Amino acid sequence: MKYDINELSLEEKIGQMMIVGLNTDSAINHLEEIITKYKVGGVLLYKKNYKNYEEMVNLINKIRECNQKNKVPIFISIDQEGGRVNRMASEFKNLPAANKVANKSKEEDFVKISGEITGEMLNKLGINMDFAPVLDIKRFKDNQAIGDRAYSENVKEVSTYGIEYIQALQKHNVISVVKHFPGHGATNEDSHFRLPKIECEIETLEKEDMQPFESAMKNGVDGVLVGHLKISKVTGNLPVSLSKRFITKYIRKKYRYNGLIITDDVRMKGVRIRYGKNHAIKKAFLACNDIIVFKYDNDIRVIEKMIKLARENKIPMKRINKSVRRILNVKEKYDVRDEYIEKDEAFIKNINERIEEVRQKVL
Repeated sequence: MKYDINELSLEEKIGQMMIVGLNTDSAINHLEEIITKYKVGGVLLYKKNYKNYEEMVNLINKIRECNQKNKVPIFISIDQEGGRVNRMASEFKNLPAANKVANKSKEEDFVKISGEITGEMLNKLGINMDFAPVLDIKRFKDNQAIGDRAYSENVKEVSTYGIEYIQALQKHNVISVVKHFPGHGATNEDSHFRLPKIECEIETLEKEDMQPFESAMKNGVDGVLVGHLKISKVTGNLPVSLSKRFITKYIRKKYRYNGLIITDDVRMKGVRIRYGKNHAIKKAFLACNDIIVFKYDNDIRVIEKMIKLARENKIPMKRINKSVRRILNVKEKYDVRDEYIEKDEAFIKNINERIEEVRQKVL
C-alpha cells in the first residue's frame, strides 16, 4: 500500500519517528493512549509483557486493533537474537547464541537456518521488525555485554554471517535492524549502565568494527541501530547516537545509506543520567536519527515537546519529512499491516522441532 506523506499531520509525522518500549505493566494499560493519541510509528516488545503464547498473541492483536484507527500501520518490533537475548513466550524453545551457531556453520549453514526459523516465527506472530543481527566483533568473554551475541572474532565472518541472517529475516517479510553501529565490540563496557568509550583510532574502527555494517548497508539491510558509544577522539563526550556530525559523515555520506537510522533506547541508564530522560530524545532528533527508541515510563508527553520544537522550526520540517518518507517506504516495501493474527498451536510444535534440531547439532 502507498502512503502519501502530505496526508499526515505534524503530530502523525512525529509519532511515526517513535518506537516506544512497553517495558512496564502501566505501558500495557496505556497502550491505547500511546497508539491512538500519540500515533507512534512502532512499539518494542519485552518478554515481561506476556507470560505465555496466548498472552503474547493477545497483546499483538491489541496493538494492531488500537492502530487500525491510524493512517499508517505500526511497526511491532522485538530484540530476538537467541541465546541470552530471547523475547519469545515460554512455549517456544530458544535458539543458541550467534557465536555458537556460527562456530558450527562450517559444517552446516546454521546461521541461515537460524535466521529462517526466527523469520518464520516472528512473521507468524505478527512481528515485523527484529533488532538483529548483532554485527559487533567478538573480543571479550561470552558473558560480556556483547560476548557470545557476536558471530566471530573475524571481521569477514561477521559480515558474511550477518548478511545471511539479514536475508533470511527479509525472506519472511521481517525487517532486519543491525546493531550496534559503529561497533560495541570495541569496548567491554555496557551501554545499559554507562556510556562506553571507544579508545582506538577511527581508522581502526573503519577497517574493522564498521566493516560488517558497511557490508550490510551495501547488501540491502533496511535499518541500522546506532549505539550509545563515545569515540573519544571523534565524538568527544557525545555518544554516536546523539552525534549529528558522525551519523551524517559516515552513514549518510561515506556509506551513502538511505535506509532507517534508529537509536538504541535513549532511556538507557548511561544516556538518561547524563542527558535526562527527555532531553536525550530531543538530542536524538537533532542528530538526524529517523527513529528514536525509548521505554515508556508513565509519561509520554515528551512527544508533545518534540511537536512544539517542530512548530518552532527548531527541528526543520524538511529533515522530519526525509525521515518519515524513509519510514513509509519501509512500511510499503514490507506491506506492513494491522491485521488480526490467529493462535496456532501446531505452529509452535513445528517450530520447536526445528529449533531442537539446531540445538542438538550446535550445543
